[in-house]
Amino acid sequence: MGLRNTTPTPPRWARTLLRWWANPNTSEEVEGDLLELYNYWVVTFGQRNANWKYTLNAIKLLRPLAKDKRAHYPRTYLYSPTMIRNYFKIAWRNLVAGKGISVINITGLAIGMAGTFLIILWLQNEISFDTFHTNKDRIYQVYGLAANVDGEAYAIPVTSQPLGPTLKKEYPEVEAFARVKGTNSFLITANDKSISGIEGSIVDPDFFQLFSFPLLQGGEMEQLVNPNSIVITEKLAKKLFGNEEALNKTVKIDASDNFTVTGVLKDLPPNTDFHFEYLLPWDYLKKRGDGSINESWLSNNTPTYLLLKPNTNVAAFDAKIKDLTRRYAGRNDVWTHFVFPLDRWHLYDEFKNGQSVGGRIEMVRMFGLIAAFILLIACINFMNLSTARSEKRAKEVGIRKAAGAGKGLLVGQFMMEAFLTAGIAGLLALLIVELALPSFNTLINTELVIPYSNATYWLWTLAFLVFTSLLAGSYPAFYLSSFNPIGIFKKQFKKSQAAVSPRKLLVVTQFTFAILLIISTLVVRNQIQHAQNRAMGYSKNNLIHVPFVGDIDKNYALLKQELLRSGSAASVTKTMNRLTESGSRTWGLRWAGEAPKDTNTALTLFSADADFVKTAGLQLIEGRDIDITKYPTDSFSVLLNETAVKLMGFKNPIGQLLFSKSGKTQWKVVGVVKDYLTGSPYEDIPPTVIEGPGAWFNTMHIKLNPNHTTADNLATIEQIFKKFNAAYPFDYQFIDQEYASQFENEQRLKTLSGLFAVLAIFISCLGLFGLASFVAEQRTKEIGIRKVLGASVPNLWGLLSKEFIGLVMVSLIIASPVAYYFANDWLQQYSYRTEVSGWIFVVTAILAVGITLLTVSYQAIKAATVNPVKSLKSE
Repeated sequence: MGLRNTTPTPPRWARTLLRWWANPNTSEEVEGDLLELYNYWVVTFGQRNANWKYTLNAIKLLRPLAKDKRAHYPRTYLYSPTMIRNYFKIAWRNLVAGKGISVINITGLAIGMAGTFLIILWLQNEISFDTFHTNKDRIYQVYGLAANVDGEAYAIPVTSQPLGPTLKKEYPEVEAFARVKGTNSFLITANDKSISGIEGSIVDPDFFQLFSFPLLQGGEMEQLVNPNSIVITEKLAKKLFGNEEALNKTVKIDASDNFTVTGVLKDLPPNTDFHFEYLLPWDYLKKRGDGSINESWLSNNTPTYLLLKPNTNVAAFDAKIKDLTRRYAGRNDVWTHFVFPLDRWHLYDEFKNGQSVGGRIEMVRMFGLIAAFILLIACINFMNLSTARSEKRAKEVGIRKAAGAGKGLLVGQFMMEAFLTAGIAGLLALLIVELALPSFNTLINTELVIPYSNATYWLWTLAFLVFTSLLAGSYPAFYLSSFNPIGIFKKQFKKSQAAVSPRKLLVVTQFTFAILLIISTLVVRNQIQHAQNRAMGYSKNNLIHVPFVGDIDKNYALLKQELLRSGSAASVTKTMNRLTESGSRTWGLRWAGEAPKDTNTALTLFSADADFVKTAGLQLIEGRDIDITKYPTDSFSVLLNETAVKLMGFKNPIGQLLFSKSGKTQWKVVGVVKDYLTGSPYEDIPPTVIEGPGAWFNTMHIKLNPNHTTADNLATIEQIFKKFNAAYPFDYQFIDQEYASQFENEQRLKTLSGLFAVLAIFISCLGLFGLASFVAEQRTKEIGIRKVLGASVPNLWGLLSKEFIGLVMVSLIIASPVAYYFANDWLQQYSYRTEVSGWIFVVTAILAVGITLLTVSYQAIKAATVNPVKSLKSE
């Protein structure tokens, strides 16, 4: 007979109930604790009371009845001031402990943020063009719309001069109108100072009802542009009057007409499409009686702006004004009209078949994407380098989790590291932006400023920093905080050996963006070179042009004679426009054998006096140049270019006649010149008719004598101009410089895309450099063993480098078709364009691989040349 166990035990049914219904994760610990308490109760209160207490507590611990004991303790807030201070301390210690990685992270982020910030400043400026006007929602520009010979509609931003007054007179929807005609041909004199070549505009009195340019001095805006007033900018006021107050002072135009300064405007902001330093009243044009006034409904040469009344139905208004010109001109084959809102002038000024299809908005979108790419590339560096340290930080995570830290606490800690890194990088980025802004402004030809005094700016900057921190830090924070502490302490933590790991994907993403930018830069460069190498058809060297100002037109014959006699000029002619400008477009010319559709054919009309072919260096294919001296009837002679001859179908063009639509005027073809380039070098050469001296002229072209130095020629010419046009300074421009300026936009695009491609590559390589150092460190033991077994330095270099080269090659494969699609789409906007050549991709591949090898080689060779004994000891 065995001994009976006399040790008191809790009621069995209560224990069973507790095991069956209590929380399985804690039941073992709870049961043990309750058993200890039961033994205490037995000794203290006796077994019967102990059984009651045990049963009662067992029931209380059942899951539906158990209370959350955590509510009895002070809650630990993840983002309380104490915790944030703690996060900051730990983050700072980690930054200091990993100096090398911290420097790479901060440098990459600072450069990326600075580049992004500069682009954002520029984009903000582009988007805000002319949005500062108080009535911006009611301001419209009137466009003309016509159909060409192929039936395709095209729109132009100019109208006839009678249109504006007629719209205001006949349509109650129009509150005000303003025509704006630019000029830089006036001589402006105040006191003893005379200035010429200043950009100005001649406007209607309603101008300031539409546009609210900031006024520094002056009275009511509506009174600024009256028949005897001139409004000037602060910049011009300083030029004319120095530090004296300019208001109510007298300014003389062309040494003969006096105006009173009724307003001084703040210098025009960089985000406006208007360019003037002074405004003169429209009536002054009538008073001068020059060729700028044209009351014909068929001559479209002036921008017209409208201020519509509030709540105007714009579509209905468009329908009402559509046929206004046709009604007044008495013809159905002329322009119709529509209005175009102010908020689309700058970014959507490109029309196709009469519809707005884009414009600078394409560039804004492209650089917006580039900004996002640059920031993403910088953030990827942070992600990659942070997760690359996962093995080193695994124990830290394990200890913290074992000590009770939850995932939220760890995420907060790692995010603080991201915020701290981004904060330091942000300060550096602001410094970089401040230092780089003057050069950037020169590059993009504007005057961007950082609005330090604007609170909104600082809020957006803070939001930008927070966004960057979240973008860079979120993935590493959640990745590192997800480690299992049991696996860490059992040394079951393994780095990823997957063929496609997140880190590899991020590196591929970085280089894909960088390669896209490299290819884009090369395509733009190729397109510019293609246009620059285009045959111009005329000689631009030693050729200058002088605008007709003052008495030049009146004394032209004497001037030409004196210039030729002095030997400073080899040839002289006068023309309608500069040689680098397109002439005006005309419709309705007729000729023998024309097809019915040719009545709508647009021709470029240019006018030139004698010696045009010689002065411009054109190639005469047939016939002769216009020469009014030898041939008095040449006032109505014309030259045609090759394209015009082909269009008109002339087999023997010399002697053919051209007629005006009414038939009252006729011109005789006396010569054919080889096609020559005017206007944009990216467009096709239009059919051109060069009208003789019967037309009007605005410019003088002078071919300098190549046997003398340019300086001597210009000095002599200046003296001659002083003799015949004494009131005006000698103002001239070289044609070759003007031609070069036609590439400015594309050159700017090339420089910007090249600059950001270099930034993207640099930031990517910075990250690659850090990753290579980690890889070399992780494979120290392997390298040591391989060296002991006979591996050479080149073998080890190849071993460590091939992974990165492989990733870059994958990036090339992804980026190339994408770049081809977008580059080809961009080139379609040019009539004269190159192709996306295969060599561009070859050069890009060589560049990308070469740069990658240079980046990783330092770490690879450094690891390969370490003494293997040291390598093995280090493990």
